Amino acid sequence: MKTEKEFIKYKQALILKELGFDEPCIGWYNPQVNYKKVTTDKYWAFHLTGEWENFKSAPLYQQAFRWIRERYPIYSIINIRILDSLIITRFCYNIFNLKNKKMFKSNYYDTYDEACIACLDKIIKMIKKNKYEQIEYEETEE
Repeated sequence: MKTEKEFIKYKQALILKELGFDEPCIGWYNPQVNYKKVTTDKYWAFHLTGEWENFKSAPLYQQAFRWIRERYPIYSIINIRILDSLIITRFCYNIFNLKNKKMFKSNYYDTYDEACIACLDKIIKMIKKNKYEQIEYEETEE
């Protein structure tokens, strides 16, 4: 199994960082290969390259979706559509805005991964266009 499939795309990671994502990650995009590969051993990579600051954080998909849910009233789900007696499957995503009770449903994709990537892209576009308001949290005493 390729572990790189578990990480969001490089461009998505850069945009999330612009939006304020700053959580620790277990992977980093490697500048030695034009950020096309993810390494999970930053120390080994530093030993080989001598570069520290050029490595970019690579969030996992579940980490990116959790970060979005915690800051915006946005929830998403990937759905499956089964055709022709379980032979052909297609995938779509739904995005729910809990604040204004609106839903967006996508077109169908051939693979789950394609739907997941497209879903994150759509959410990022919506946030950048200020279609969703950020949730303000108040500190509470326990």
